[in-house]
Amino acid sequence: MTTGLERIAAKAREDAKLPFTSLTHHITKERLRECLQHIPKRTAPGVDGITRDEAMKTFEVWADEMLTSIHRKGYHPPAVRRVWIPKPGKKEKRPLGVPAVADRALQRCTAEILTAIYEQDFLNCSFGGRPGRGQHNALATLNEIIAGEKVGWVLEADLKNFFGSLDHEWMMKFVEHRIGDPRILRLIGRWLKVGVLEDGKIHVSEEGTPQGGSISVLLSNLYLHYVLDLWFEKAIKPRLRGEAYLIRYIDDFIVCFQYRSDAIRFQEALRNRLHKFKLELEPSKTRLIEFGRFASKHSQTKGKRKPDTLYFLGFTHYCTRNRQGNFMVGRKTEKKRLKRSIGNVQETMRRMQHEAVEKQAIKINQILQGHYAYYGMAGNMRCLNKVYAAAVTYWRKVLSRRSQKSDVTWEEYRQIRSLFPLKRPKLFIPYNRLKTYAML
Repeated sequence: MTTGLERIAAKAREDAKLPFTSLTHHITKERLRECLQHIPKRTAPGVDGITRDEAMKTFEVWADEMLTSIHRKGYHPPAVRRVWIPKPGKKEKRPLGVPAVADRALQRCTAEILTAIYEQDFLNCSFGGRPGRGQHNALATLNEIIAGEKVGWVLEADLKNFFGSLDHEWMMKFVEHRIGDPRILRLIGRWLKVGVLEDGKIHVSEEGTPQGGSISVLLSNLYLHYVLDLWFEKAIKPRLRGEAYLIRYIDDFIVCFQYRSDAIRFQEALRNRLHKFKLELEPSKTRLIEFGRFASKHSQTKGKRKPDTLYFLGFTHYCTRNRQGNFMVGRKTEKKRLKRSIGNVQETMRRMQHEAVEKQAIKINQILQGHYAYYGMAGNMRCLNKVYAAAVTYWRKVLSRRSQKSDVTWEEYRQIRSLFPLKRPKLFIPYNRLKTYAML
């Protein structure tokens, strides 16, 4: 964080109600260039067809024009190009907005400035889309809460079409709590209203924010900060009979309760709260289950073999015991995610089967590394090994198809793998050791 943003963060910490009336001067040519450089080289171009490399070459031309129009409140972001990507394990597809590269750099630049303010306001219960607070932190916090606190019931929740349902009027009201700079407000308002190009036609956005830009993630976190996080902390927790904890990752969230009666009351209040802000729960992904060390005891007394399992951020969480016989939360990759990862590796191998072996190994290792980086958490080694074993076995089959003489023998395959080894599973050790849930 630069000195200018550090000063903004310090002021935001000192006064939680201070509106910032002068922020646009922090959108500088140097910061814009840095944000453009952070955009991946192979990123998809927007409606203008300009790639990241082309935007870098012409930076001096368009950057000055962009900054001038922003200061004059005359900047109009180009329409967002809509693409549809498949949802894992489903026939339906998810809409994704692809802003123009230059606009993407501006969004990132603006998001960095606003993050300096809102990181002082956001609560410890929210993860995702925030610096230094990723999915591993959320999962580690969930484990600490269930294993260490009085938790007997868990509400697993997901919001229906969240990014497409955000109410623009409410969003601007939330932004204006902290942002008083009219040029920044004009920018955010136009990003919310920017049209979406699909099938050659531009559709005006009356609600929601397109997924794909840096600003949409920040605005989504801001929306739920006021709608859910603060409401839960200030209005709900003081009225409950027992303990309760919220863990939110963008629009996926888990709420842990000590008593079932509190959970049921909260569910009803939650529906009403969300309805007020034009949101609703996704019924197929929302359920209340008995979970935790007390659930393990109850399942034994009731004759049930095991308590229900919990699904969160691609993992299946289950009640089990460690070697000493004490309760602990187990964690493994969800079956659908595991099947999808194995299928992804195999599909990549099929597409590349006629390319050089070295190039194949590099691409396979990239996929394996990405899988290990996300799913490589303690207790999940068995599922990681399944992906690795599937990759090792299938690669030999793919290499055998290249040979017109005969299959690649295991001895030949061992020699190939000694030259081009596949990455073995590696666990990620979460650095969430401060028990952030204690501050929820």
